[in-house]
Amino acid sequence: MSKIVHIIDDDPVVCNSIRLLLEIEGIEAKTYFSAADFLSAIGPHDCGCVVTDVRLPGMSGVDLLALIAARGLNFPVIVITGQADVPLAVHAMKQGAVDFLEKPFGDAVLVASVRKALQRNFTAPGKDAAPHEVRARLATLTSRERDVLEGLVVGKSNKSIANELGISFRTVEIYRANLMKKTQASSLPELVRMAISVQDRLS
Repeated sequence: MSKIVHIIDDDPVVCNSIRLLLEIEGIEAKTYFSAADFLSAIGPHDCGCVVTDVRLPGMSGVDLLALIAARGLNFPVIVITGQADVPLAVHAMKQGAVDFLEKPFGDAVLVASVRKALQRNFTAPGKDAAPHEVRARLATLTSRERDVLEGLVVGKSNKSIANELGISFRTVEIYRANLMKKTQASSLPELVRMAISVQDRLS
């Protein structure tokens, strides 16, 4: 069974550039301009992974995630988002997306995310840190660091978090760097994923 990446974006330039990048890496890819086009083209036994913009005409990337889950389809989903759409991307992760990539992202970042999603699809889900390890890391956070983390988890920008907490933008950046170091997260999506996995312990 071939490992196919299904790319969904209403911009043909974006679709084709991602497809060409993946094909250069030896990864088969197909493109669609809407979630409806994708859903009408695939069958119940198809597999691979999906790379989709969070904002699409008609059905959104988040709505697509819900339908994939409802139909029992075997497609890990990577969500692409602009900075203004980070809250939507965080919501998508809560709905089951395996990663989100904030524009602009590098080619290597996208390829690495796709390879991880395909591996997750064809074997077992990737081993993230165990819940008890995540809780132990979160336990090392200061009260203010936890405040910043809670803002990031719901998709707030550094500027919004700074305004709400009454601190400077630069101070938020320092807290955010501390969060990455203490939790051992390599990216914002990974940090959000870790926090969501034990969200009942954040408060």
